[in-house]
Amino acid sequence: MDQKSFTYPKQEKLKSRTTIGLLFTEGKSVSKYPLRLVYIPAPEPQEGMLQMGISVSKKHFKRATDRNYFKRVLRETYRLNKHLLLDKLDKPYSIMFLYQTKDRLSYEDINTKTIQIFEKFLVQEGL
Repeated sequence: MDQKSFTYPKQEKLKSRTTIGLLFTEGKSVSKYPLRLVYIPAPEPQEGMLQMGISVSKKHFKRATDRNYFKRVLRETYRLNKHLLLDKLDKPYSIMFLYQTKDRLSYEDINTKTIQIFEKFLVQEGL
């Protein structure tokens, strides 16, 4: 695996409001406490196989610094483990990654859960 595959380039960032809206109205989801992955096959043409958005609840973390910390951790675990998805995907997906608890898990725990949720997603999609 080359170094390039461990990046999180601009075209992988989910920015489209319409796609994000579709994710929450029509998306399927996979959970592995405290993470949740909501996904749909990409509704509009995109450059890569994945577009990923990250969300941490304001309800659980009032301070922006805390939310930003967990968003950084989720982005990092995605960046390091996305090869698990990219190696098996046959069509593009839009994915929203959510952190859904007020518990402050360690980076190692979140990384383990990320790997488990990616595997669960692949099983659910039959890939």
